[in-house]
This record gives sequence, structure tokens and C-alpha cells, in this order.
Amino acid sequence: MTETVRRGSRRLTFFVLAAGAGFFAMLQSLITPVLPTIQHDLHTSQNTVTWVLTAYLLSASIFTPILGRVGDMVGKERMLVVSLASLALGCLLAAAAPSIGVLIVARVIQGIGGAVFPLSFGIIRDEFPAARVTSAVAAISAIVAAGGGLGVVLAGPIVTALDYRWLFWIPMVVVGLTALAAHLFVPESPVRTPGRIDWRATVLLSGWLVALLLPISKGSAWGWTSGRVLGLLALAVVLLAGWLVAEIRSTNPLIDMRMMRLPGVWTTNLVALLYGASMFSVYAFLPQFVQTPTVAGYGFGASITQAGLLMLPMLVAMFVAGILAGRLASRFSAKAQLATGAAFNVLATAMLTVAHDTRWEIGVAGGLVGLGIGLAFASMANLIVGNVPSWQTGVATGMNANIRTIGGAIGAAVVSGVITAHPQANGLPREAGFTMGFLVLTGLALAAALAALAVPSARRAAAGRRPSPATEPVGELVTVPAGR
Repeated sequence: MTETVRRGSRRLTFFVLAAGAGFFAMLQSLITPVLPTIQHDLHTSQNTVTWVLTAYLLSASIFTPILGRVGDMVGKERMLVVSLASLALGCLLAAAAPSIGVLIVARVIQGIGGAVFPLSFGIIRDEFPAARVTSAVAAISAIVAAGGGLGVVLAGPIVTALDYRWLFWIPMVVVGLTALAAHLFVPESPVRTPGRIDWRATVLLSGWLVALLLPISKGSAWGWTSGRVLGLLALAVVLLAGWLVAEIRSTNPLIDMRMMRLPGVWTTNLVALLYGASMFSVYAFLPQFVQTPTVAGYGFGASITQAGLLMLPMLVAMFVAGILAGRLASRFSAKAQLATGAAFNVLATAMLTVAHDTRWEIGVAGGLVGLGIGLAFASMANLIVGNVPSWQTGVATGMNANIRTIGGAIGAAVVSGVITAHPQANGLPREAGFTMGFLVLTGLALAAALAALAVPSARRAAAGRRPSPATEPVGELVTVPAGR
């Protein structure tokens, strides 16, 4: 009877974790098809409105390791509730935002919810049987991938029936209920990792990300050789170097650089960085391309709903590939699936570069992107799980998701700068801007595919992940009294 109750509790816990992670991923892409609508409604530029996406990804990149670390110290369930509540609060502010500045601030608050990834993976590690950890982590990763694709498809019908602000009202209600469910039903983990937050590393991490993304996104407006751009890029390099030194020397690092040096970890994270840059940019700019009025000489003048329907092949392919990934695991290794997924992404972005004149070409390219994401997300999670000690599953998988988000923020800023560099007289981007943007994505996708080939095989990874005494957990297990 007790075991039956525990299994039921695990199912409920998994459902809550999946809902939280899925809705965060959905909010990454839900607003991308309506960026032109937001730009018009809030009277801003295309370059500025892109920060509605970039700010969300940047905030998640910063807060994910911080709250993940706090969760290890004070309780993962508590921080899960905080993350979900922040996501709901950000949705409330975004729904009522009177200006683009307020909307960007709201998206920063929503980004705090990015901590649901490491917290969810850590809870799975602590609460689920060891034999089920890998499959549960892969399932959450697949749901995250599907959530991102679903957001692009659902945006149109919601905006058509209601208004773009309902893209925030609806998630606010659902995420708020999910936060309540997490408080009521997700058990508090008995595992604690004593330590403290290294605020110096936190400030340096925030600093180099902002110093990098701001000039990349504003380079076309400020001038790529201007003092502001060159000065900020130089500052980013200095702050990045300072952050790396601080993390290496810290006794309580936000990101354990010893773990990051494991061959199976750093190669998979490199794939995540490059893949994230390509994937999030496709989410952001492909819907904008198909919505471009035909007066620009390209595009389809599609409505938001029509743009979502053109993205439907991507969602279907993503769902199918996500299901097949688990079933193919016995025949095709995680590395093989990752490399295959990356190859699909190369084909998709290359196709968009040379063939984007008809709707079927967009649909086929989107389907290839979906196949790639479905295979890559699950395989990256399993590669990380298979390459780190069990007590580092949560932080390692969470960091992989975070690096993917950092890549997305960088990729979105870079491609936005490329697309908007030389607008037409009517303010619309030139077709050459999108073509060059798709070419940049092809380069990123190709680099991700090559990095996937460098991931160690399972046998080599198993031999290389034996922990040194320096990485053994000390004083990690602390029993927490039952109840609240």
C-alpha cells in the first residue's frame, strides 16, 4: 500500500514538474509570432521589440544557476514555488504593460522561472528511483521541447479570438495554479547541500552577459565600430575572464568548473550553446518572416494564426521525434541521436537560406527543425545524466538547459542585428537581411553538428566520469522532518 501511494505521489510530482517546465518553455516562444503586433501596439522599433525575447532569455540565464543553488541549500520545493510564482507575477505585469519598457521588465521577472529546470531535475533525482531518473529527465526535456513548439502554434488562435495580452493572462492563471499544486503536492527534498551564494560570481555573470548582448543587438544602430560597441565588447571579455577565475577559485561556485571539464559534459554543453542559438532564432524570426507584408517583395503577409499553422509541421515532427527518441535508445545511442538531430537542423537552416519563396518550403524546413529538436533535447539530457555522478544530476542537467538558454539569447541578439541592419525605406527588413540571418543560423547549426560528433562515446564517458576526491559530496545529506 505504501509503495502504491509513493508511486501515485511520484506521478503527481512529475505532472506538476512537467507543467511548470512546459509552460516556461511555452512562454519562450508564445510571443515570438506576435512581436510585430507588439511593436505596432507599443510604438517601438523591431530592434527594440526583440528584447521582449532577449530579456526573457537573459534573465533566465542569470537566475537559473542562482535559484538552483539556493534550492540545493534551503529546499528545492520551496524554490520551485518561488520560481513559478515569479513567472505568474511576470505574466500579470506583462498583460497590463502600458509600454515596451514595462513589458521588458515583466519579461525579466518571468525569466526567474527558468530555475524550474534545475529544480525539477534535482527533485526527480531526489524523489524517483535511480532506474527511473534517466527516463524522467528525458521526458521533461521532451515536454520542454514540445512546449516551445506549441507556443508558436497557439499564439495565433489566442490573439485572433482575444488579444495578444491574453498570451500572458492565460499562462498567469495556469502557472499560478501550478505553483499552488507544487506547494501542496511536491514533497520537500530531504537532500541539502550546505554552502552560500557567491555574489561576486553572480554579478560577473550578469555583467558579461549584458555587456555582450547589448552591443550585439544595438550594433547596427550604434555602428559596429563605434566606441560604445567596442567598449562593451571589451568589457564583456574582461568580465567573462573575471567570472571564470572567480568560479574556479570559489568554494561555492554557481557553476562547478571541475564538473564542466568532464569531456562528456563540456562537449554536450557546447552543442547546447550552439543549438540553442540556432533554435531560439528560428522560433523568433521564422514567424516574422512569413508575416512580412508582400509589399516588401518577399514574405507571405500571413496573419498570426496562419504563421502558427505554417509552424505546425515543426510541432508535429518535434512530438514524433521526442517519442521515438526514447524507443530508439536501445538501438541508437544518445550521441547518435544528438548528431542526427543536429544534422536535421543544418538541413533546415540551409534550406531556409536558399529556398523560402513558397509556403511548402517553410513547412518542410520547419518539420526538419522539429525532428532535430525532438531528438536533440532528450539526447542531451541523457548524455549529461550518463556523464556525471548521481548527486550532480540536477545541477548538471539544469546547467545544460541554462547554457542552451544563453545560446538562445546570444543567437537572437546576433540574428536580430543582422536582419535589421539595413531596413527598407518603409521600415521593413530587406530580404537579404533574412537570407543572411538564415545563413548565420546554418553556420551555427553546422558548428553544433560538428560538436556533437566530438561528444565521447558511452564507454569512454563512463571511464572518464569517475569522480575525484575533490568532487565527492561532503555533508550533502540532511534529513528534513516530515510535514510542513
